[in-house]
Amino acid sequence: MTPFGARLRAMREARGLSLTQLAAALHVSPAYLSALEHGRRGRPSAGLIHQVNEHFGLIWDEAEEMVALARLSHPRVVVDTAG
Repeated sequence: MTPFGARLRAMREARGLSLTQLAAALHVSPAYLSALEHGRRGRPSAGLIHQVNEHFGLIWDEAEEMVALARLSHPRVVVDTAG
């Protein structure tokens, strides 16, 4: 899980939102949102970060923290060294 994905999931669960409900509100697929939360997708776009901030009513420091967490969030790299 990436820092952005962990925070997004915590906020979603704190509000009692399902993955499907939040995905619909953000106009993304539930599969994409799940992959984002679990670190299987690259960092989110600036537009998606803005949508998340608006949806959860984040302003000032909280909104900037989400931007910073997104910058730190890269998908987990898996290297197959078998063979």
